[in-house]
Amino acid sequence: MNESIQEANELLKTALDIGETMLICGGEVSRVEDTITRICKSYGATRVNPFVITSSIVVTVEFHGGMTVTQTRRVNASATDFTLLEELNDLSRYICDNKPEILKLNELFEQRIRECEKKSRSKKKLLGFMLASASFAVFFGGNAIDSVIAAGIAVLIWLLEAYFRKIIQNQLLYQLFAAFVMGASAMAFSYSGLPVHVDKIMIGDIMLLIPGLAMTNAVRDVFSGDTISGMLRLCESLLMAAMIAAGTVSAVLLMGGRG
Repeated sequence: MNESIQEANELLKTALDIGETMLICGGEVSRVEDTITRICKSYGATRVNPFVITSSIVVTVEFHGGMTVTQTRRVNASATDFTLLEELNDLSRYICDNKPEILKLNELFEQRIRECEKKSRSKKKLLGFMLASASFAVFFGGNAIDSVIAAGIAVLIWLLEAYFRKIIQNQLLYQLFAAFVMGASAMAFSYSGLPVHVDKIMIGDIMLLIPGLAMTNAVRDVFSGDTISGMLRLCESLLMAAMIAAGTVSAVLLMGGRG
């Protein structure tokens, strides 16, 4: 591979873009490192040294002829998006198999991001939110009215996820705000006179916010030997759970604790 320094940096930049987005979407640290390594080696890199934790990515790539490039990426966000994660896995396989021009890699990446942004606002995801919240409300002892109200509040959570999340970049603040909105919306129905169980409605909708995947990945990272990443992700998951609890309790106290 006789690329210039500019091409090598462009290749590494795109690999980091893909790895960073995978990490934000909830991908495992080992998967992110493997993806970056495979992309770089498919273009002739002789050695790839990635170091990934939940808040930072550092990669040094060596090519034939002694050319070495290093880039660092700070990761400030986190989310759970299986659709985007699947698309990025597919994109990385496409790059490794077809080896498109390096200067076109970033264009391919941005195209996949735009496609996934459309899917994230799709009616299918909205339907999934509604079905999940309604089902959990019934599962934990709610009645039919509780499930319908939980599904309605799920629409509000979907709107926050699709349109408001970009405004609040900090994941902890977003979870606090989303939990408060959800709790306040559920508490409002306690004054409606309907035979509702506010706690069951809240449980159904809280399940949409709980960072279950992040906590699962934290345990998996620890058992895979990525102790630092696992502990960081576990701490982040516990903090997000605390923010959900704080937001919900704040809404209950603010609205009188009735229900």
